[in-house]
Amino acid sequence: MSEMLSILEQYWGYKAFRPLQEEIIQSILSGKDTLAVLPTGGGKSLCFQVPAMATDGICLVISPLIALMKDQVENLKKRNIPALLIHSGMQRADVIQTLQNAKHNYFKFLYVSPERLETSLFKEYLPSIDVSLVAVDEAHCISQWGYDFRPSYLRIAELRKELPGVPVLALTASATEVVQKDICERLAKPALINSKASVKDGWHVYRQSFERKNLAYSAFKVDSKVAKLVDILKKVQGTSIVYCKSRKRTQEIANLLQMHGIAATNYHAGLKSEDRSKRQLDWINNKTRVIVCTNAFGMGIDKPDVRTVVHLDTPDCLENYYQEAGRAGRDGKKAFPVLLYDSRDLEELAVLHLVRYPSLEQIRSIYHALCNYLQIPVNTGQDKSYTFHFDAFIRNFKLNSNTALYALKALESDGWLDFNEKNFAPATLVFTTSKKGLYEFHKSHPELEEILTSLLRTYEGIFDFPGFISELLIAKLLKKDEAEIKKQLKTIAAFGIIQYIPQNTEPQIIFRKNRVAAEDLSFNLMLYYKRRDIFIERANKMIAYSTTSVCRSKTISIYFGDQNARDCGVCDNCLQQKKSGLSAKELESIAALILQNLTVQPLAAEELFYLLKGIPKEKAWRVIDFLQAEKRISSNEKGMLILS
Repeated sequence: MSEMLSILEQYWGYKAFRPLQEEIIQSILSGKDTLAVLPTGGGKSLCFQVPAMATDGICLVISPLIALMKDQVENLKKRNIPALLIHSGMQRADVIQTLQNAKHNYFKFLYVSPERLETSLFKEYLPSIDVSLVAVDEAHCISQWGYDFRPSYLRIAELRKELPGVPVLALTASATEVVQKDICERLAKPALINSKASVKDGWHVYRQSFERKNLAYSAFKVDSKVAKLVDILKKVQGTSIVYCKSRKRTQEIANLLQMHGIAATNYHAGLKSEDRSKRQLDWINNKTRVIVCTNAFGMGIDKPDVRTVVHLDTPDCLENYYQEAGRAGRDGKKAFPVLLYDSRDLEELAVLHLVRYPSLEQIRSIYHALCNYLQIPVNTGQDKSYTFHFDAFIRNFKLNSNTALYALKALESDGWLDFNEKNFAPATLVFTTSKKGLYEFHKSHPELEEILTSLLRTYEGIFDFPGFISELLIAKLLKKDEAEIKKQLKTIAAFGIIQYIPQNTEPQIIFRKNRVAAEDLSFNLMLYYKRRDIFIERANKMIAYSTTSVCRSKTISIYFGDQNARDCGVCDNCLQQKKSGLSAKELESIAALILQNLTVQPLAAEELFYLLKGIPKEKAWRVIDFLQAEKRISSNEKGMLILS
């Protein structure tokens, strides 16, 4: 592995691998299909980037997140590693140019969104590309039982037929044992899951422990989430992420924090790209202490010194919660993931499946409205892409936004369409003239020399190959307005000096089948209802996590299949157990009995003690104190104990 360590230090500046990285790399180099389950911040990308640099050919990386792919490609280029990107928002000419470039051994990485895999253009060029490794990022998206199933990922299995003998590395941060097995089966190979590595029919499976010893998890049932949030941020100094479910709420919470003298900003996918970039950069550089965001924020963000991650709304599953909470304390120092909830949160989560899984009648109605909105005649539309503005669509047809959104997602899951809510496509540019032609253009258009010089200095390689640019960055460097920069670039392109495609953030819908009459819309209801039942089970596990009195870290680890997990000793429940002098088992069993009795009717303390036969009063009082501190029980005006 000395060569791998040399590559690691030469390009990334690290002198040692993180846990399991070395074993995963060795597995890949030996030609084995490999599944790596590593926690958020565990260094997944290096597991394919390092071995790819040591082998001939190009590494094909499949990822669902355009912004994340763009960031990785830019980071590789900064390290003088040539990389390419193809995504659903690109023009045909750019895709052709990129695929032609991929044929040359000069490039080491080709990042592709899964939708591109089945296009005729990609299939045409694939045999001429020397692929050494296929890396599947966010691999849980291929599992129909996973929390973020994406039908486009099912196309990866077909890709394997075109690349016999090429090993696959599947990567995910959060997958249960069922999902891990499904990932391997979907990629045409079964696997036996063990705690570290297991081999069956060619697959190696590596799973790092889900325990994060520096994280002190806690969950509080509160009357005022904002008051508790402010209290947390005043007690724990350092950078923080605050997660909310709605875009509007992110702005409201950020404003409230500012009123309390806390430097905060908000972030969500509805903001302009330049606003998102600035807010993210200010937070990373500690100009802003707290970023209040939707779950659009965090993927691919490498900020090690986050001290608190606070959820003001309960996530719908432990997978999402674990991934988002895991953005705290990546530097190994103590950090605090906190969940704030009230009774209404848990009640809403218990019935959320009614919203997330519309009826077949509703799905057919939304499909019919969509086809009319996009003006698609019956028996047409297959493989065509349409710009789609969701807000205008629901206004036009007076639709409920949640019903419409999840009906579209159901249609996507069943293979009828692809729905990209935010189809971010960065600006691309390449020079199309010779150096002599550029010199002549400089002489005849001196007013454009400044921007051309800035482009060539800022973006190495764009004279020869298409590359991403930021109009906003160029504007800042030249101290000009972004609109003026775009205008100048279009002018230069009109003279044939460059090929320039401006940044695009238009959402799109791609029809995968021709339009049919609504009543003829076929749907796999058995699979649809099974997904719904799994969603209900996951939601119930999230509710149980919120209200449990056992170790929170252990609860998470057991959920993901680590049955040997131990109490962490630092979460709120472990600290409360130490304070009460009771074991976790005692605390949980007595708490369950108290809650069971209070479900029937309010009780005076002495009445409750009578019903808790065999349990010493002292222990019962400790558990009552614990449940009151957790706001799971309280006293009414008569002094009787009741459920909160």
